Amino acid sequence: MKLQHVVDYLNNYDGRELKIMEVCGTHTASIFKNGIRSLISPKIKLISGPGCPVCVTPTAYIDRCIMYAARENHVLLTFGDMMKVPGKKASLSEAKGNGARVHMMYSPFEAIELAQSNPDITYVIAAVGFETTAPAHALMLRQARDKGIENIKLVTALKTAMPALRWICDNQEDVDGFLCPGHVSVITGSKVYDELAELCKKPFVIAGFEAEHILAALYRIVRQIEAGAGHTENMYRNAVREDGNLKALAAIDQVYEKGPAMWRGLGMIEGSGLYLKGEYVVYDGGSRGLDEDIELPGECRCGDVIVGKINPDQCPMFGKGCNPVKPFGPCMVSAEGACGIWYRNVH
Repeated sequence: MKLQHVVDYLNNYDGRELKIMEVCGTHTASIFKNGIRSLISPKIKLISGPGCPVCVTPTAYIDRCIMYAARENHVLLTFGDMMKVPGKKASLSEAKGNGARVHMMYSPFEAIELAQSNPDITYVIAAVGFETTAPAHALMLRQARDKGIENIKLVTALKTAMPALRWICDNQEDVDGFLCPGHVSVITGSKVYDELAELCKKPFVIAGFEAEHILAALYRIVRQIEAGAGHTENMYRNAVREDGNLKALAAIDQVYEKGPAMWRGLGMIEGSGLYLKGEYVVYDGGSRGLDEDIELPGECRCGDVIVGKINPDQCPMFGKGCNPVKPFGPCMVSAEGACGIWYRNVH
């Protein structure tokens, strides 16, 4: 089907108002970059979902990481988008400014060389992410085990996306369809959405990140809704298989077990967290029970943004009391956080 036909159809849609959730922050960024909202009918509302792992991480996790960074003979390794996320009293960036040992990493495998070169230092990895990053941490730990390396610890805030989507379906009936996360789907495969689509009677369409990919997926979502259908469609077949990445899934299954996890904005979700198990428990830095979250100002609506109840610019603090330089919530500082993306594009 020609792209112009898709654009014309979406632009001229005049049915009932629809809410379509793009779960992944990369989709949110691409929607802005390509001006997709200007190409579709105002009756098709695009809302963000809980697709940013940094944004749904509770403050107790940040505090645990800061505790390690301040401990003698310990170094905390983290990706850059965690640096400004507020804890109870400080962010990792502020803690580093006060003398804590916080180093940014580009890959968890950096810990292997560091740990071998500095056996008297314990390297603690802030392992945050969904199915996309969990395999890399798992493979790194397998390598550490094989090399007999003992001075590595993980504090995990690794989560699986499907339980959160189930939570959205159970608690927000006004979401009409889902633009499924492309990166996560590469790992999980497409068939993981089948049961939820059948249960919710709503379309789950997987897309890549170029403008034409997203527009084609939105077209299929709207057409499904108009037909009264609700099933999975994979519009990203060059990257997403039905069964997913079997090697990555096997690594996840070998190293982690599922358990309850706290999601900022959603609360505790059973079976959504990934925790080290078996012989890998010795590498755990105390990842369970990190459920406490900071009490945000009453006017802050970070939780409502995460679950798509409002757009970021509808929060009273957006661009005023909360901005990327001095954020209240992680939605404003993460590269995939909805508030930060909106701030860079509409403020």
